[in-house]
Order: sequence, then C-alpha cells, then structure tokens
Amino acid sequence: MLVVQKYGGTSVADADRIRHVAGRVIKRVRAGDQVVVVVSAMGNSTDDLLDLALQVAPDPDARELDMLLSTGEQVSVALVAMALKNLGQEAVGLTGQQAGIIAQGRHYQGRISRVEADRVRAELAAGRVPVVAGYWGVNEDQEIFTLGRGASDTTAVALAIALGAGRCENCKDVEGVYTADPRIVPTARKLKDISYEEMLELATQGSTVMHNRAVELASVYNVPILVTSSMVEAPGTLIRGEADLEERNRVRGIAHDSDVAKITIRRVPDQPGIAANIFEPLAEAGVSVDTIVQNSSEGNLTDLTFTLARKDLRKAESLMPAICETVGAPEFTSDANLGKVSIVGVGIQTAHGYAARMFRALFDAGINIELISTSEIRLTCIISADSVHDAVRALHTAFELETAVTG
Repeated sequence: MLVVQKYGGTSVADADRIRHVAGRVIKRVRAGDQVVVVVSAMGNSTDDLLDLALQVAPDPDARELDMLLSTGEQVSVALVAMALKNLGQEAVGLTGQQAGIIAQGRHYQGRISRVEADRVRAELAAGRVPVVAGYWGVNEDQEIFTLGRGASDTTAVALAIALGAGRCENCKDVEGVYTADPRIVPTARKLKDISYEEMLELATQGSTVMHNRAVELASVYNVPILVTSSMVEAPGTLIRGEADLEERNRVRGIAHDSDVAKITIRRVPDQPGIAANIFEPLAEAGVSVDTIVQNSSEGNLTDLTFTLARKDLRKAESLMPAICETVGAPEFTSDANLGKVSIVGVGIQTAHGYAARMFRALFDAGINIELISTSEIRLTCIISADSVHDAVRALHTAFELETAVTG
C-alpha cells in the first residue's frame, strides 16, 4: 500500500526523534509499503524564525516572511533524509517546489491549487523514500507561499490525493483525536473514529490535532486519515466518511480556542449594502471573520458585532475608522480578551436538550456567554479567554464524555 506519513514539529524536534522517525519509516518500507514522508519544521523553529523577523521589522513584508519561514521545513527534510540513508534506506529530500506543490493566494495565507507529483512518483519507482517539505509551495512564477500554521497536514493530504495513496497518516505527539484536549481534561477519551464533518468542525473551532483544510480536502476526495502517535505504537483515530454512531450521547468532542477578539460597530444604519461595505474591505486585507451578530434595529440603527482571530485585530482596527465613515457609523469598540468553546457531534442541533445542557453547565461554572453561534453539528459560545479551560472541563463533565462510549 502507498501511504503518506506526516510528522509534526515535535516528532522531529531533535536528532534522537529524527532517528526514531527514520526507524519507523524503514519498518513500514520493510513490511512492503511504499511511504512518502511529509515533515514540519523542527520543534519551535517556525516561532523562532517569526520572532527573529519581528526583531528586524515590526511589520515584516509578507513575501520575505514566506521566504524565511519556508527554510524551517527544508532543515527537517534534509535531516530526515540523512537519517534514512544512514540506516540503509535510499531517500531523497524534496522542497515544496521540487515535490510539485503549486500554491496561490496571498503570501503567508497561501492555498494549494494543484500537485504535480511526477518527481515524487519517479523517486518511489526508483525505490527511494521521498521526504517532502510541508507547509509551503510555489506559484507559477516560483514565488514561495506558506499555507498557514499547521498546514503541513494539508500538504500531506494533497500529496495522498495526487498519488492515489491508500491513506494519509498524521503522526503526532498524541495518540489520536480525544473528546477534549487531554492537557486540560486528563480524563478525556481517545476516539476510535470520527467523521470528516465532525473533525472539520473541531478543527475549525480550535482543535489543533488536524488542519481544517486538510480535513476538508480529505472529505472531498474520500481519503481516510489516521491520526496516530509518532512516539509509541498505539491504535490511533481514523477520520473517515462515516464514523460509528453513538445513540446515547451525540456529542463527540469539545473544541476550544483562547485566541479570539471581537469588534462591535455602534449605531450602524439598517439598510441594504451596509454589510458588504463593512466586510469587503476586511476580506481584501486578508482578515477572516468568524461569528457575526446583528442586534435588532431601533430607530433604523443597529449594532453589529463580529469575531476574528486575535492576530488579525490590529489590522482590522486600522481599517475600522474608514469603514465606519463609509457606512455612517459613529464609533466602534474592540475586545482582545475572548475565547470560544464548542460542542460538536452529528445530530446535536436537531436533538432535544443539548443547547440547554450546554448553557446550564456554563452557568453553573459561573461563565458568562457573550455570543452564540451554531451549525447543524455544532454549538459555540464566545466567552472570556480566562474562562475557556474551565468551560472545557465543565462541558466535558456535563456531557459525560469521560464515561461515554465514544467509538
């Protein structure tokens, strides 16, 4: 079977772990599998490079930032390929460009448009293990575009699709997908499997186990993803089209994000075209908006609130005076100290009692809800950032996820 394995930064953080990864890969090759390896930058090296950039330039140029950050993966690629060769396995390190990862969009926010995998296929046919840089690709002009934090997952899934791999394996420092972050809830349980739809909601709402675009791609092309440990041999969690359903408790997991901000535009004229005039400039500047809430109109004026990632708040605030002037709003306010907590599971929107149970659990924990957002399989509450961990623990207990049969 052809398998694409992705190893995160923790898994290749030092020489010992790189040698360990090489040993795991060789074991699979000797068992008869063809293996393509995708790696992230070592440990915290991406953060270190970003910190260095900010020391040189408080607002670094996005193109040059992509040029800098892409070097982290190249270091990992070379070292893993060296380790494989040292253990007797032919291997070749490939940058995103050499592996045919074609990207487009904005610098620092690129997206994979296609994969030209001829070079990777040729290396496999020659008996070599391709070790590919995750996280970045190039456009038609050979400009480097990074794909967003955590997007080595997306590189791996895109390669699996292009190569027709049997599955993609995301090898991490955890043993699978849990009902909540086990660092916050020690009693969190590992799931045997989970649907693409549920995993996509968890990833979008803050779970760092998988990159959301990787799950989206896998869902479209029906590529199963096994989330498993790179450290120990243990059954992982299979992300697939249909997971085993649990009748008693439809909540499959709790997602959280402590990095949320909000902006409220006061006394916005309630008339057609106002929303477009607010959100088009934000989109053009690369600011992604999450939850949007508009209060009922009084005197043909309304307040409009939206949430965004805290890292985008400064950019959004710089645009707001011009936006307010355009729409005729007198002022805006912002809050950078928010987070969100979500319950996720197929059927919770149509089943009775799940919303009430969530709200009661947060009330009993003394946590105030500022905004509420829903989808067919998710309920999300925007709360104070300081309350996020308490909220996760309260909801995990309220929905009995530590004892539920979760698959």
